[in-house]
Amino acid sequence: MKKLVLAYSGGLDTSYCAKYLSADQGFEVHAVSVNTGGFTIEEKKEIEKKAFALGVTSYQNIDAVETFYTKVVKYLIFGNVLKNNTYPLSVSAERIVQAIEIVNFAKKIGAGYIAHGSTGAGNDQVRFDMIFQILAPEIEIITPIRDLKLSRQEEIEYLKGHGVSMSWEKAQYSVNKGLWGTSVGGSETITSHLPLPDSAYPSQLKKSESSKVKLTFENGELVKIDDVADSPVNNIVKLNDLASEYAIGRDIHVGDTIIGIKGRVGFEAPAPLIIIKAHHTLEKHVLSKWQQHHKEYLSNWYGMLLHEGQYLDAVMRNIEAFLIDSQKNVNGDVFVSLHPYRFAIDGISSKNDLMNASFGSYGEMNKGWTAEEAKGFIKLSANQSKIYYHVNGE
Repeated sequence: MKKLVLAYSGGLDTSYCAKYLSADQGFEVHAVSVNTGGFTIEEKKEIEKKAFALGVTSYQNIDAVETFYTKVVKYLIFGNVLKNNTYPLSVSAERIVQAIEIVNFAKKIGAGYIAHGSTGAGNDQVRFDMIFQILAPEIEIITPIRDLKLSRQEEIEYLKGHGVSMSWEKAQYSVNKGLWGTSVGGSETITSHLPLPDSAYPSQLKKSESSKVKLTFENGELVKIDDVADSPVNNIVKLNDLASEYAIGRDIHVGDTIIGIKGRVGFEAPAPLIIIKAHHTLEKHVLSKWQQHHKEYLSNWYGMLLHEGQYLDAVMRNIEAFLIDSQKNVNGDVFVSLHPYRFAIDGISSKNDLMNASFGSYGEMNKGWTAEEAKGFIKLSANQSKIYYHVNGE
């Protein structure tokens, strides 16, 4: 039989693919789920059970949470990446790591085919196909939902006709949870004017009394919460659990899809938004003006290229090298206040803080230069514009 690896989530589209490719197309289907955060033990067991019921030969759940952090999330923090100044690339960033893990598994078992359940109308088809083509051009990509232009109802009828009696009732809101945030889609997000109701978000307000939390960064990574050391991944999870009780991190992202149409999606990302804001505040204290200037546009490009599925382009490794080097002085504590539906950065404490009082305080007294030196500096700084206006008579 033809050996095929299926990127399997357990949803309707990938369930259709599992049955169709094994029952009708004669493939030996090996279903693979890649966990980049969000899977519970119970969910893993249920997905595996469904996969075997659909006729797959094997099922594998690959734990790639640490890989996701090391290869992607770390750089999103270093770069303070927010797509369109809003979205921390919560789910879109996961697809790259998932695709790479699936390719590696396909090569490991000697599969000649890889399949996924993407339609022809979204971003994921681009991200998956590009990774597959670059890393394994010899493996053929099969996409039944896209190629057959199937509707949701056609998929359901097919599965029913093949004796698959699972519940495929579409939830009012689609929720996709991962380490770096949760996306939320519903009827409101296909409009331009309607907000998502509070009930659509996974986390509901549980705490009304404000509290404070201290975040400690070393070389740009979150290494402690309230002086308790743990891995960056565990700290992200802990902060997410803490801040979600305040219903922090909700928003709606409007952006340009890879295929050229506008998209709108709700998301809940309490830990990512707090970490990025805290990290950025610390950087403003410890980095030079030009470090911050160049970091801003390079980080924006990094986020854009990641979103567009261009993770394997060599320039991404170049930007990562710059980001790593920029973090050697990003050390210290950031003090955060948590309130219902919002948070505030109160301040920082760092041995690398460039607000060093020995050189003077902004708007107050200078200690490192004389008044005459200041006047000379200002005069020279004005020279270029003085010459321009003199020559052009403006």
